[in-house]
Amino acid sequence: MTTAAAPATLPPLFADWFAARGWAPRRHQLEMVAAGEAGSHALLVAPTGGGKTLAGFLPSLIDLAERGPKPATGPGSGVHTLYLSPLKALTTDVERNLMTPIREIGLNIHVETRTGDTKQSKRQRQRDFPPDILLTTPEQLALFCAWEGARSYFADLKCVVLDEVHAIWSGKRGDLLSLGLGRLQSFAPEMRRVGLSATIEDPDLIRGWLSPSPGVANVALVRGDPGAPAVIDVLISEGKVPWAGHTGQHAIPEVYAAIQRSTLALIFVNTRWQSEFVFQQLWAINDENLPIGLHHGSLAAEQRRKIEAAMARGDLRAVVCTSTLDLGIDWGDVDLVIQMAAPKGSSRLVQRIGRANHRLDEPSRALLVPASRFEMLECQAAREAVADNAFDWEPVHIGTLDTLAQHVMGVACSEPFDMQVLYDEITGCGPYRALTWEQFEEVVDFVATGGYALRTYDRFARIVRTPNGRWKVRNQHIAQRHRMNVGAIVSAGTLNVRVASRRGGASRQLIGGRKVGEAEEWYFEQLTPGDTFQFAGQTWAFQGITGTDALVTHANDSDPKIPSWGGSKFPLSTSLADRVRTMIHDRDHWRVLPPDVQEWLELQETRSVIPDAESMLVETFPRGSRHFLVAYPFEGNLAHTTLC
Repeated sequence: MTTAAAPATLPPLFADWFAARGWAPRRHQLEMVAAGEAGSHALLVAPTGGGKTLAGFLPSLIDLAERGPKPATGPGSGVHTLYLSPLKALTTDVERNLMTPIREIGLNIHVETRTGDTKQSKRQRQRDFPPDILLTTPEQLALFCAWEGARSYFADLKCVVLDEVHAIWSGKRGDLLSLGLGRLQSFAPEMRRVGLSATIEDPDLIRGWLSPSPGVANVALVRGDPGAPAVIDVLISEGKVPWAGHTGQHAIPEVYAAIQRSTLALIFVNTRWQSEFVFQQLWAINDENLPIGLHHGSLAAEQRRKIEAAMARGDLRAVVCTSTLDLGIDWGDVDLVIQMAAPKGSSRLVQRIGRANHRLDEPSRALLVPASRFEMLECQAAREAVADNAFDWEPVHIGTLDTLAQHVMGVACSEPFDMQVLYDEITGCGPYRALTWEQFEEVVDFVATGGYALRTYDRFARIVRTPNGRWKVRNQHIAQRHRMNVGAIVSAGTLNVRVASRRGGASRQLIGGRKVGEAEEWYFEQLTPGDTFQFAGQTWAFQGITGTDALVTHANDSDPKIPSWGGSKFPLSTSLADRVRTMIHDRDHWRVLPPDVQEWLELQETRSVIPDAESMLVETFPRGSRHFLVAYPFEGNLAHTTLC
């Protein structure tokens, strides 16, 4: 195992800043500085609150401080450090926290963010005048790879920092990110790769993915000291756990009481539908008018920024949120995390718990609220996994060919490519090291012709061969279409939800105004004008669809519907499913469960059977004039849907 070099010492400018704040740099922060001085790639695994993000940036800040004034043009005038986060909210939070040492030390370092919410004028300015440090997302990196002039834009790149790398390395987003890193490495061969995470079960898997060459020897592993163990309680509402359900509605009064006892509570839920539901339920009993916010990915960017700013100021007592706030974000005064329904994975639970206190030496407090008796099993299994410091594990992932086809298309949009050179670049990327030349040729042919099924259609001929044997995009229209659709996140078509107003007073025509957020098109297809629904914490009346906008007006209704989003369900992680299987098969383990949950398991054993860890239980029974079949794979939503 390769570990970091001996800890370095900080330059006086930075050592004085730490001392002025009454801090001492942590060992892992100094080891990351040493890795930077050695020009080594690095993976930092450290608990929440240990200063991971600062550790990742310290080598860059030191290098930029020693650089002096930035040249206006030429070598050294481009982006020095690229920071990639799986969440847009995280880039905003990191910018705020990163500016603190830059401002207080007095460094002449320019930092900017770039996400899907960034205005076009600012994006253009960033192309013309690159910041020293650019904070962005993996999807934006895929777009960078499809830019004309990307090679010269990133020629000065010295470091890429991948935050919360555990959340993105596996799967198609990770494939596309790895290919993007390979592209950047070809632009800037001396570029360092730095990964940050608090919840990695097998660091060598991530190191192999992070490395630009086979093996892990050139990626230093830096481990932070363990933090204080979290305090995790499970709420048993009125001493009972419901038979079924998934909302946790039965526990809303007790959740509200917990908010009253806290300074700032984050209430995590697993879906956007549930966030709207829980927010509404809390407001219905909010007799003390506590300031409670709502945050999820389908709200308008302006609304999300408003909530984030209010949290940073300490103006809120609670925020109901989804995974948009569960990675790395430091909101200071959060002293309690409430997980409504099962967390579906131990790593996700650790990340969410880490939002409380966000300090290494103080225990975080969390309250789990199981929505049903089966979720009680999941909550207990997750609680025990956290106590054992056991994180969710991922299997070895082989890069997907459809993701590779997208990357090949992006490269052709940026510049003509030579097949052999691009093949060598791609096989240097972790997920594609086993890619054969024949597979690569088939992918290029698919991008060039649409494959055997579509090659007769001219519009699927996206790239063409130049006289010198290179491949380039066929025309700028195709390039623009690709750039508008980059990324590996699959989502249904959405409509902008806009507040409607009437044009010209007496006219009956409605026009769209302020954007409230987005919801999926199929949802509005089920509504008729006048139907009411709950969204962004308010009640709206649907008026109709104009273009890509769903027009709404304010309404009052005691029983509005709530939109649902098709891609928002979390699967039960494989490792947590294994723990649940083990728990239900071990009768001695039942003693840690509430009496009514034990009774439920005993009833299951009496009427049917408790499946062992290697079996899948299938039950059939008649009810009325029908026969029903129930399967219990204990493998999570993604596996279960294949049985439907």
